[in-house]
Amino acid sequence: MDMQKAWFYEEYGAKEVLKLGEITIPNPSHDQLLVQVRAAALNPIDFKRRQKPIFPSQFPVVPGCDMAGVVVAKGDGVMKLSIGDEVYGNIQDFNARGQLKQLGTLAEFIVVEESLVAKKPKGLSFEEAASLPLAVQTAMEGFTTAGFREGRTIFVVGGAGGVGTLVVQLAKQLYGASHVVATCSTPKVEFVKSLGADKVIDYTKTKYQEISEKYDFLYDTIGDTENSFVVAKEDAPIIDITWPPAHPKAVYSSLTVSGDNLEKLQPLLETGKLKPIIDPTGPYNFADVIEAFRYLETGRARGKVVISSFPSWQPLHTIAYESKNNQAAEMITETITV
Repeated sequence: MDMQKAWFYEEYGAKEVLKLGEITIPNPSHDQLLVQVRAAALNPIDFKRRQKPIFPSQFPVVPGCDMAGVVVAKGDGVMKLSIGDEVYGNIQDFNARGQLKQLGTLAEFIVVEESLVAKKPKGLSFEEAASLPLAVQTAMEGFTTAGFREGRTIFVVGGAGGVGTLVVQLAKQLYGASHVVATCSTPKVEFVKSLGADKVIDYTKTKYQEISEKYDFLYDTIGDTENSFVVAKEDAPIIDITWPPAHPKAVYSSLTVSGDNLEKLQPLLETGKLKPIIDPTGPYNFADVIEAFRYLETGRARGKVVISSFPSWQPLHTIAYESKNNQAAEMITETITV
């Protein structure tokens, strides 16, 4: 039985319940890929799920939704992707029936349905690709939920965060907003301007009530709609990506997890019109996952917190994997040199 290194927890609690140990390498089922992870990203849902059973699951749980890596084996029903393909995606389908996967992306190898991933865009590093899936899927869903149309104005609360940085960029590059305004703290004002915001409001200096202009769409990425609602026009859609929404007019927006919505972004990503944003404190080493969670949980991240340097990608490491789900079992051996 082949083993791999992974971070996992066997009880709910603070980041200290996380352990680094060994678990078995899974076998891909009919429609699944076995992916060797090159980079992963952390999201608030990862620590919220660890703190309490919002998504009940059997223990041990390996946290993580986002990853980028290389396909090393596949089930018989996989049609589009091949062994050796570089892929990225959010492996946790929150809209699927049943429990979330116990094996998240903070492991050397993961299994994921082919439908949930896409080929890694050319020119993106594994770290950049891993930073995108859950955040960009969340960002896109908000525009869909709101029925946003080209030419409208948008006010983004939290323009420097993991989702906010993508909302600001997508508003201009994909959805055709005529005027984009975003909030952030003083040190991040110039950074958010560089993402394409027409105006950036420093929330430490300006209160919502002091903003005279009203906007066609309020996109709140931090759950502050009980205060931010005042900047929205009377009938403007108000999107809140935290549950439950803090204002009665706000609509909760989640995400649709699929490889198809990632593929739609490929032209923007490959031309540099949409830029992944990795927090400058990272990428964190695989050995430093607890420190990465500590930083993420401060709520001060600029962009995404990314984990890299997975153990199986150290120089001259050899992987042997026996595929038991294919019609003819085969031994796939990869010698990795970095």
